[in-house]
Amino acid sequence: MSSAIDLTNSESKPIRDIAYESLKHAIITGELPPGSRIVETVYAEKLHISRTPLREALRKLELDGLVQYELRKGVIVCAFTLSDIEEVFSIRNAVMMLLMPSIVERVTEADIQNLDNILRDMDQVYEQGDCAALATYNRAFHYALEHISDKRRILNVIDSQEEYIIRFSEISIASILRRTRAHDEHHQMVDLLRAKDLDGLMKLMQHHYEESKEACLNALKANQF
Repeated sequence: MSSAIDLTNSESKPIRDIAYESLKHAIITGELPPGSRIVETVYAEKLHISRTPLREALRKLELDGLVQYELRKGVIVCAFTLSDIEEVFSIRNAVMMLLMPSIVERVTEADIQNLDNILRDMDQVYEQGDCAALATYNRAFHYALEHISDKRRILNVIDSQEEYIIRFSEISIASILRRTRAHDEHHQMVDLLRAKDLDGLMKLMQHHYEESKEACLNALKANQF
């Protein structure tokens, strides 16, 4: 990870929270891989903070299940488990089912055009086989779809899982077989949304997330992350 974090917003956000967010991002993205040891003195120096806020950040990460304290080893980064993947996708699916009626009710031609524009860019990177770019556009597509609902409290729940969602999306898209189906399903989603077919959209979305979850579970079982 970088040698320092941005503390320019420290007046409005506690340093422990900035440290927590920085370390959480590094763990979820794989920058700090499972089994890594977080030495307090080393990371306090890297983050340009004292050990007290770092310890508070580490305790919060421990509650998240992202690190654990081991005797004579200290703080160790945990690996993702099958349960982690099941839980994140269960939350995502349940929340999206709550958003679907509002999305279908509120969608405008401008929203459809925005989704079509994202899909056009996705088509290009899909043809190029660029998984990293496809993962970025994939999240942009789902983000745009979710926010049509304007259900801010529910969207906050999704935002709290954002980094997990991005990480798991990258993993599922990296599967060639999965990537083809997912890309086609995005086009189907827009068609169903344009037709205001709520039942069809909900069924497709459930299938979409289930397939993504299975791709992630299979990747974990194969020790791919």
